[in-house]
Amino acid sequence: MRNDVLRRLAEVVESITVAHPVRVAVDGVPASGKTTLADELAGVLRAQGRDVVRATIDDFLFPRARRYARGEYSAEGCYFDTHDNDGLKRVLLDPLGPGGDRQFQDTLYDRAADAVLSPPVRTAPAGAVLIFDGVFLMRPELNDRWDLRILVSTAFETTLERAVIRERGVLS
Repeated sequence: MRNDVLRRLAEVVESITVAHPVRVAVDGVPASGKTTLADELAGVLRAQGRDVVRATIDDFLFPRARRYARGEYSAEGCYFDTHDNDGLKRVLLDPLGPGGDRQFQDTLYDRAADAVLSPPVRTAPAGAVLIFDGVFLMRPELNDRWDLRILVSTAFETTLERAVIRERGVLS
């Protein structure tokens, strides 16, 4: 079943004809399986000979002081203050989009060091695919930047169980 889903998603990606790298968003709630699905899809596409740029919203965070200015558990802060969406558009989505020069950076932030990064600029092949996972990727200021949007939906009980396991790993 999982392999069938991945095969079908790869077919959908392959069917997209644009004059720039295909930009795929894999969105969903935390612990829904976005990263796992994105990694697996990237693997299938690579096995088919596609150049894949694999990136995540977790590498486009604002520094901790800005993220938590409204409080660490603020829903408004989570939505409005967590991700550097302008930076994401500037260094990754727009360069890989229509009229872009394919010169991109796939990260702007190191969470462990709580530091803004300036990694080297790379060039994506014209036929590349960007597989990008994260939360809130279909928000108004990003939604038009995607050529394909995948929403991962998982039962609440499953996401809760995964989140608890993840937190235990972080706290250990």
